[in-house]
This record gives sequence, C-alpha cells and structure tokens, in this order.
Amino acid sequence: MGDIKKIAVFTSGGDSPGMNAAIRSVVRTCAYLKLECVGIYRGYQGMIEGDFKEMNARSVNNIINKGGTILKSARCKEFRTKQGRQLAYDQLKKEKVDAFVVIGGDGSFTGAMLFNKEFDFPVIGIPGTIDNDIFGTTFTLGYDTALNTVVEAIDKIRDTASSHNRLFFVEVMGRDVGHIALNSGVGAGAEEILIPEEDLGLERLLDSLKRSKKSGKSSSIVIVAEGDKTGKNVFELAEYVEEHLPIYDVRVSVLGHMQRGGSPSCYDRVLASRMGVKAVESLLDGKTNFMVGVKDNKLILTPIEKAVKGHTKIDSELIRVSDIMTT
Repeated sequence: MGDIKKIAVFTSGGDSPGMNAAIRSVVRTCAYLKLECVGIYRGYQGMIEGDFKEMNARSVNNIINKGGTILKSARCKEFRTKQGRQLAYDQLKKEKVDAFVVIGGDGSFTGAMLFNKEFDFPVIGIPGTIDNDIFGTTFTLGYDTALNTVVEAIDKIRDTASSHNRLFFVEVMGRDVGHIALNSGVGAGAEEILIPEEDLGLERLLDSLKRSKKSGKSSSIVIVAEGDKTGKNVFELAEYVEEHLPIYDVRVSVLGHMQRGGSPSCYDRVLASRMGVKAVESLLDGKTNFMVGVKDNKLILTPIEKAVKGHTKIDSELIRVSDIMTT
C-alpha cells in the first residue's frame, strides 16, 4: 500500500448526479482498507482554506440516492495561480493528506494535473459532468441521469405540442458537444436535432419542417444543443422559423439547470461506486495523474493530460439512425 495512509476526496466545477455516490464509494473503500479519509468542502477553494472534515463509513449514509454534492462545489480563481496551489499544498500537508481523488470535469482535472506536476502529489480523477465530454471514458457520471431527465421533460412538452399543434424548440445542455441532444432526441422521437458537430443550416431546417408539415404532422419537436451554430441562439432560431414558416405556432423551452439535478439513475449509482473503488485502489497501486473511465463496461485508466486535451466524438451511427427516424 506504499506510503498512502490518508486520502482526501472533493467535488469541483459543475455538479452532476452521481457525485454523492462517488464520494460514498471513496470513503467506504478507504474504511474497508483501513485508510483515513477526509472530505474537502467547496473543491479547490476549500482546499486552500483548509475546509476539511474527517469522514468514515457512517458519514456517507443515505447519500447514494441524492443529487448534487454533499461536499459542495465552487470555482476557484486563486487555485489557478502558483501561489494559490502552494497554499493548498500547505493545507494538505498540515492535514497529513497523502493523496486526493477529485470528482469533476476538465477544468478540475487541469488543476489536479498542474498540482501533481508541481508537488509530485498523488492524484486520481473521477469524471463527473452531465455533458459526457471527457476523453477516456464512454460515460461520465451524471450523463445517464441527465438523459432520462431530458427525455421525460420532452415527453411532457410533446403532450402540449400535440394539443395545440405547436412547434417546440427545446434547448438542452451541450456547449461544445451534442451527446445529450443527439441521444435524448432519438429517445424522445424528435423531428430534428441540432448539435455543434453537425451544421444543419437554416434552409435545410426549414425544408425539414416543411416536409414534416406535408407528411401530416400536426406538431414537431426540435432539440437544440446550446452550442449549436445554426442560429445565434435558440430564440433567434425560433423567430427565423416563425417568420419564414408562419404555418407554425412556435414556442421555446430552455431546460437549463434542471438537467443537472435529481436523483441519480441506477446506472450512475453503480458506475460511481465502481469508479470510487478503482480510484482508491489505483492510488494504493502507485498510480497517479490518471482519470478513471469506463470502456466496454470495463474500468480503465487514462492519463489526466489526455483526458483534458482529447476530444470526444459524436456517434456517427446514431446520427444515421436519427436521419432515418425523422423521415
């Protein structure tokens, strides 16, 4: 087990369902292996301020089903400076912490990578973000839950769309990638899906909506990833369609942060539990500066630098399925 006797765990960046399950897994794995564990509140900000709390197996009772993060999260500008990271290191040494597990996204991992290089401090990352935009893992914690949340919301919006013969533009999260939009759009039977990776173009969108109307559809749902470039934003897109296709009664629904909330799905709870165990065991095996990921249902380790600099790819087969389904 080397020299690691005490491990810290914290969440950083945007919250996602499954973070609490991952915290629970790290804490209980430490308890199982007779290691000390501390939770750091408010991410890197709490690390700089020494906001630590001893945790044991009972500290994480009844949190596996809760969304958000019991350790809170914050973005920390000070940690981006060498002076800030030195303060954080001093606090960890004062608390006699030998390694840490960070649960977050690429910004959180970038901080961990720099910290590891500067202080040779053992770190392992667990990917927690609903966007599923981290290289080195097929799924991130919270992605599956967010998809289910979005599909449920779209199903309800469709009820209203059908009742009033309306066209709804539904904006979902995905500033840089369209994983949520593409998968939820196929799952909810959307008539069109707009994602950053595929520039549909305004004219093609109009043609698609015209065909939908001619085919007898009385209502339509268009899923728009927030990073899509078809229009400047979803509201401008809706105005353009309303102006050029007055036959449609157009409405916009922005799902926003509701996609991040809610109780995690069974898949996210199990994945978080597996990743937490893998993170602690990897540290004890002498691994550092890696992110735990999942591929072909097997847990893998990816260098954090690759996870941060790499780019995920949209599922081209699913795009083809989408095109067929929207016929």
